[in-house]
Amino acid sequence: MVVDTGGLRKGLTLDYNGELVKVVEYQHIKQGRGSAFVRLTLRNLRTGATTSQTFQNGSKFQTARLERRRVQYLYAEDDQYNFMDVDSFEQFPLNKETLGDTVNYLVENEIIDLLTYQDQPVDVEAPITVQLEVTETDPGVKGDTASGGTKPATLQTGLTINVPLFINIGDLVKVDTRTGEYLERVS
Repeated sequence: MVVDTGGLRKGLTLDYNGELVKVVEYQHIKQGRGSAFVRLTLRNLRTGATTSQTFQNGSKFQTARLERRRVQYLYAEDDQYNFMDVDSFEQFPLNKETLGDTVNYLVENEIIDLLTYQDQPVDVEAPITVQLEVTETDPGVKGDTASGGTKPATLQTGLTINVPLFINIGDLVKVDTRTGEYLERVS
């Protein structure tokens, strides 16, 4: 399927110059006198390299047809993250470069979507929100409220985010995987 610059969005996978790339960032820029253009940050799904490209408004792009499979995240070993297909029970590793920022939201035994291109795993799609346990943060103080300030907290995956002052070690928090921001405490 072909899309123009108006159909581009963050997370879209393209077949660009024979390479499989994912749109990481999308900016539509309109200058005063000149024509509008689009600046894209693209991540190569095979090598993990990111590049920034600029295109004229109206440029056409070929989208990649990706297949979706349900997989279970098993464990990490060095820079390899091991998954199992829930239908065929086939196990396979993916490297950290392929997964990108998704590694910050992987919890053992969680079911997620694996995206494949021509039967080769190329990316995983994390859920929009995940629940992660706080493993390290300053203690909360009585009287701290939700409308107060924030403090850094390290989560079970190693991700560090800002949380409200009342959050303590051991609390479960809901995190938006698109922005990496705290949403709420899970009771």
